[in-house]
Amino acid sequence: MANQTQTDLRPPLAPTPLPRPARRTEGRPGVRAGVRPGARHPGLARTAWNVSAVYAVSTAVHLLILAAMTAPHGPGVRERLLAWDGLLYISIAEDGYPHGLTRDQNGELTGNNLAFFPLFPLLARWVHQLTGIEAGSAALLVAHLSLLGALLAVHRLLIRLYGPRTATIGLVLLAGAQPMALTFLMAYSESLFLALAAASLLFAHRRHWLTAGSLALLAGLTRPAALALVLALVCAVLLEIRRTGRLSWRPLTSVALACAGTPAYLAWVGNRSGQLNAWFEIQQAGWGTHWDNGAAFADFLTGVFLRSGEWVPLSTAVLLVAAVCATALAWRRDAWPPLLVYGTTVLVLTLGQSNFYHSKLRLLVPAVLFLIPLARALARTSDRSVVVVLTVSTLFGSWYGAHMLTTWRYAI
Repeated sequence: MANQTQTDLRPPLAPTPLPRPARRTEGRPGVRAGVRPGARHPGLARTAWNVSAVYAVSTAVHLLILAAMTAPHGPGVRERLLAWDGLLYISIAEDGYPHGLTRDQNGELTGNNLAFFPLFPLLARWVHQLTGIEAGSAALLVAHLSLLGALLAVHRLLIRLYGPRTATIGLVLLAGAQPMALTFLMAYSESLFLALAAASLLFAHRRHWLTAGSLALLAGLTRPAALALVLALVCAVLLEIRRTGRLSWRPLTSVALACAGTPAYLAWVGNRSGQLNAWFEIQQAGWGTHWDNGAAFADFLTGVFLRSGEWVPLSTAVLLVAAVCATALAWRRDAWPPLLVYGTTVLVLTLGQSNFYHSKLRLLVPAVLFLIPLARALARTSDRSVVVVLTVSTLFGSWYGAHMLTTWRYAI
């Protein structure tokens, strides 16, 4: 005992389920909110472990609940994951795009697959051709690999902004708890879009401008919501100009790259159809989608709260209003402005269009921003509270998505 040092007498550290809350540093210049000065970020191996664990657990819960709610003599779990837009993406992967506008027997314009952006079905086609697996399985594989990439990028970004504890909690809310997170596991493009958007924001935060712009270009070939990412990069570049006091070609080039993706596809559709605004006309004809400054959303809320008592419209309205309120709460002085711009623009684009109300929760799943206030609040509580809240919310989110796939009779 006499030869033991003070270090030898220290009791062993007890493992904790989640990193402890970091000391608050809001308002201090040059210090990211919620991150202790001098603290070391978790290494890539630790991040990969957290991401893999969240992916495995959330995926298992989603699929188990979906299987339990699937009728024994109806479509199986795989068919549910390939439903609705997934079937259209698969048809693009297998047969390509139509050669132009399509019309019904009365000559009226109809929607067709030109409404769907090309990167996701193109990746599914490549996987199908390289591996020989069926196109539907290839699309699901692309979605799941994209989800892993999205979780990794979101986790690394949130660590840089808020610390590891908030980042891990936010990851669970993103992949498991938010309603319609099940979409990430389907043959839909949301997981790919989130992977590209989050990675672009991460590289912009690191000031790797050309990489950020290239990823934003690919996001623009994935979903039209890439406009949110373009505005976020513009915001990041303006902050960089303010910080350095000079213009630099790399940040400006990143914005130019980000602006190229979506217009390139819209121009290709216009050239293929012989009509410059063909994509917008197809959206209107097939899905009734056009910009209406939120008039359809306002009418939906009014009708639900005054007249409708059905579960899906009412729950959708409540959850959308909650997303709006949570987004407003995220606008704090210590928040990173490009993330605010990105998440808020995704919200505005979703609510400002006249698309189906029962698709709006699905369109919001890549927004991320509205999850941050809850993640930060939970990060300041005990581990027991975190586990209880995340467990209950993940079970609810998984049940909600399964309900929309198995009981709700319309597209999500």
